[in-house]
Amino acid sequence: MPLTARWRSAGRTDPGKVRERNEDAFLERPECGLWVVADGMGGHQAGHLASQMIVQALEELVLEGCFDEQLREVRQCLHWLDQRMGQTLTVVAGGAEPIMGSTVVALLIHEQRAACIWAGDSRCYLWRGKRLFQLSRDHSLRQHLIDECKLTAAQAEQQPGAHALTRALGGKEPLRLEILELQVQVGDTFLLCTDGLYARQSDESLGKALNQLPPARALDYLFDNVLLGRATDNLTGVVIGQ
Repeated sequence: MPLTARWRSAGRTDPGKVRERNEDAFLERPECGLWVVADGMGGHQAGHLASQMIVQALEELVLEGCFDEQLREVRQCLHWLDQRMGQTLTVVAGGAEPIMGSTVVALLIHEQRAACIWAGDSRCYLWRGKRLFQLSRDHSLRQHLIDECKLTAAQAEQQPGAHALTRALGGKEPLRLEILELQVQVGDTFLLCTDGLYARQSDESLGKALNQLPPARALDYLFDNVLLGRATDNLTGVVIGQ
């Protein structure tokens, strides 16, 4: 029996309390060791289509072979989607929409190896040994100001356009994916989520949620924390545990 069969997961998405359309999407394929979260952008129906295109294409992937071969398949699929989004936008929106794009964060696990693959500000967290690790690094102007301009998080947050994305599928620039590989350990729990889920929560709150099993219970805790508040954005999360 493959090691990926040990992994259990739960996924959930909610439009929140303000937005009429949910432009988020998620995918669970625990039998293949693949999980995905996408946050569409572009407004109207373009963002909704973009995130759905991502999960549908990755759902249809035939993941075979070793870890490196599977990772290459996921990467190639995302690059193909990046090119296709511009073509689909022209057909569907008639040029009315300025962009059709989406963030993406995916987790691939095969035997003892794992990879987090992402573009944009949807995140991947790891709960290991009672500690929370943010595996992904936001591709946003805010993070760029922190990294390159040495601003504090509070200072960067106040800058105009701080939450503008610097990478995404369907953007004007060719797609540049970021990939982090790691060895999985017994007891690891992962969280993939959009900014609507993590933005209103502290690391302490995220860690408290991921310390709970099964995954559905952890996810309910996270969503309850946001939906008790204003919940101004769509929110989506997938929790993966053993």
